[in-house]
Amino acid sequence: MPLAPTLMETLARARADLRMGVPVVLRGAGGAGALVLAAETGSDERIGLMRAAGEVDLAITARRAETLKARAYDGDVARVLLPADADLGWVHAVSDPKDDLTVPMKGPLATRRGDDAALHRLAITLVKSARLLPAALVLPLAAPEVFAARDDLTLVDAVAAAPCLMTLAALDHVVSAKVPLRAAENARLHIFRPEDGSDEHYAIEIGRPDRAAPVLARLHSACFTGDLLGSLKCDCGPQLNAALARMGQEGSGVLLYLNQEGRGIGLANKMRAYALQDQGFDTVEANHRLGFEDDERDFRLGAEILRKMGFDAVRLLTNNPAKIEMMERCGIAVAERVPLKVGETPYNEAYLATKAAKSGHLL
Repeated sequence: MPLAPTLMETLARARADLRMGVPVVLRGAGGAGALVLAAETGSDERIGLMRAAGEVDLAITARRAETLKARAYDGDVARVLLPADADLGWVHAVSDPKDDLTVPMKGPLATRRGDDAALHRLAITLVKSARLLPAALVLPLAAPEVFAARDDLTLVDAVAAAPCLMTLAALDHVVSAKVPLRAAENARLHIFRPEDGSDEHYAIEIGRPDRAAPVLARLHSACFTGDLLGSLKCDCGPQLNAALARMGQEGSGVLLYLNQEGRGIGLANKMRAYALQDQGFDTVEANHRLGFEDDERDFRLGAEILRKMGFDAVRLLTNNPAKIEMMERCGIAVAERVPLKVGETPYNEAYLATKAAKSGHLL
């Protein structure tokens, strides 16, 4: 069936369905499966239909479970049993920490133990990749193909999908064109498109960097609030401008603009983290309460783009040792770390201190 969607295309469909509040079906090993509905976008009607069909769990990450004092028997995942009277409001209260301080008593929460949690784990990975809150309602199915066909739902081969979601999608170079910048008039913008249908990434090439020498480079993650709005809560905007200015002064360089907003959790979740910071939590604690890790970005993207542009060595403009480690691990030699210490304000002093103390940034 040459016109049928590939596994990667099916996963893209699944992400779109979950963002719209449509459930998807996972087919696991041995014929078992599960119906998955994103906690953030689900409706009372669909939750009711799932509950009428069987016993439903709410899968959350161990980070979120720790906040809720729920036991994560599966290590990185907790399977929370839905109480008999649980509705959409209950699901949102467990999934979203925005009201944790005003309504702290959500339990005690009973969590499932035993059996295989692979489909619950994949469900969380899928909703994360859709930039939703990392929580999903999961209903076990004995005949997933029949269930998917009956309701015309996207069917995902879970066994094949699990490693696919961990693999970096191939990047296609779409186009490049001259874009004169304030920092450097001799600049080109390159567009790279992932084959999995996710966000495009950009490379700003200043001058004509020598491919045989380490190029001055920066891996810059998108920051709508800092780069575009001039937010004082982070140092992203000043870092972006300082990196381009340094490349303009030297006459060459490459700035990779990676669409990994909010350390890879997306703008909506980043704003949720900001709201939690307003409640007194630092940036790492906020991410954990939401159910995310400290940093969900994938710096392999940067290495792949550099390689496609013909570079195998960099002078990396960064304060983040994790970027250096990932470049080296991906075969891009880091000849020099070039510090980029700009943008401190009274509004981001605590944020920068947390980055240094908990994330190892060299500030």
